Amino acid sequence: MPRLCANLSMLFTEYDFLQRFDAAAKAGFTGVEYLFPYEFSSAQIKDRLEANGLTQVLFNLPAGDWAKGERGIACHPDRVEEFRAGVDLAIAYAHVLGNTQVNCLAGIRPAEGSDELIENTFIANLKYAADKLEAVGLRLIMEMINTLDIPGFYLNTTRQALAIRDKVGSKNLALQYDIYHMQIMEGDLARTLQTHLPVIQHVQLADNPGRHEPGTGEINYHFLFEHLDRIGYQGWVGCEYKPLTTTEAGLGWLKTYNVI
Repeated sequence: MPRLCANLSMLFTEYDFLQRFDAAAKAGFTGVEYLFPYEFSSAQIKDRLEANGLTQVLFNLPAGDWAKGERGIACHPDRVEEFRAGVDLAIAYAHVLGNTQVNCLAGIRPAEGSDELIENTFIANLKYAADKLEAVGLRLIMEMINTLDIPGFYLNTTRQALAIRDKVGSKNLALQYDIYHMQIMEGDLARTLQTHLPVIQHVQLADNPGRHEPGTGEINYHFLFEHLDRIGYQGWVGCEYKPLTTTEAGLGWLKTYNVI
């Protein structure tokens, strides 16, 4: 069955951030991901990983001012230098924490700028990041996000992401496939995962509607977990959902689906 990692930005939020590593390990997770590590020193996070025998799986490049509603800056023509500085910061953290890939959030489409300028900015930033990461043995991935949860988000579908990837032209750029987001935007989950498996290097999950744990909505996770095995997916599956009640109370799905 797939290897599951806990998304500490969504799960175990009853605890302070550094305590969530302990809670994830206690619940049986062997890996963790989260939005950003940058509010803490890499040494602090490394200590929590090592104390709990956890693998650092993934985090995002710096994405602007999250508290003010920014959701990435990679498509913003006036933020290129900030984006590039963020790539260097992410590399520094990854080298300490041990993760081998970093996710890029495209961001919400800026109000100013032509479609061509915004696309070209995104492509150039992805190429810059992919090349910088490749030089130090790290992979870049990018994520498609639905426009109901984040209106105006620039990268929305698998088709768009594949077209962007072709224009970037780097073998070091892959896709993160979030089952929840893609159920909303395009459906056809199993066929899409199988067709594009070679370029999908990370998967995330939540059920729909509600973005809660598997078993609370319409998605057939019994089938999808078995499907990921059948098609030979070798990466991690990040549990990036909002618990219906508390994290611990909702963890029964792990046994229901026999995935941990």
